[in-house]
Amino acid sequence: MLATIPRLDVRSFLLGVGGLLGTAAVRAWMRTLDYRVYYYDPAIDPAFCGSTGQRIYVFWHEYILFPLYLRGHCNLTMLVSRHRDAEILSRVARHLGFQFVRGSTQRGGTAALRALLRKSRQTNLAITPDGPRGPRRRMAPGAVYLASRLGLPLVAMGFGYERPWRVRRAWDQFAIPRPYSRARAVVSPDLYVPSGLDRRGLEHFRQRIEALQNRLCDEAEAWAASGGRRMGERLVLPGPGQEPPAALGDPTHLERRGIA
Repeated sequence: MLATIPRLDVRSFLLGVGGLLGTAAVRAWMRTLDYRVYYYDPAIDPAFCGSTGQRIYVFWHEYILFPLYLRGHCNLTMLVSRHRDAEILSRVARHLGFQFVRGSTQRGGTAALRALLRKSRQTNLAITPDGPRGPRRRMAPGAVYLASRLGLPLVAMGFGYERPWRVRRAWDQFAIPRPYSRARAVVSPDLYVPSGLDRRGLEHFRQRIEALQNRLCDEAEAWAASGGRRMGERLVLPGPGQEPPAALGDPTHLERRGIA
């Protein structure tokens, strides 16, 4: 008697192939860029030796390729939408060295928040707080709630590319960097949110951190566009276990930039 041949799950197969191709494309494309970063405190980078403790990293959805390429295998759990559009993204994230939780802090939020609470005991969290459907560059309260509930610091990250292509029909105007162009990041120090915030307190800190993240993003975009040198800038390399690179000059303190 002939053995029964399992029915091929075509959709799963295509998603698997798409994930592998997407991973190869991200690696090949993103490795051509010239990366520089300005840290207000280099100790926050999970890729560096000596970085301790868990954090919640937040950045805008349109620049997700930037950390996806650079910070794989750095003990990060990324929140990825349950929407069909994010199926391949979740597979790419896994291939690049991220753990992930499916869901959002808005839709299906309870399950996603519980999963993130569990993951935070052992890993850092990475959240695009305007995802999965916007509004663009408007922070949902989920990341602030987690920081308040868990007692973990937030780290706001602003990214920018030199003259990127934009997916104009996408809600976030997704940014695609040009090969061999400049990529720049400006990264905050640890930002502590008081524990036990009520709704009014959450909204207060949500607005403050949203404004800060937009400021950092504007700063990174202007830096990438100008091509200028910045005192305190550092080279960025992909992967974990690095020693913090030497800064090219003395860093400007956060208080002098009017961000504290």
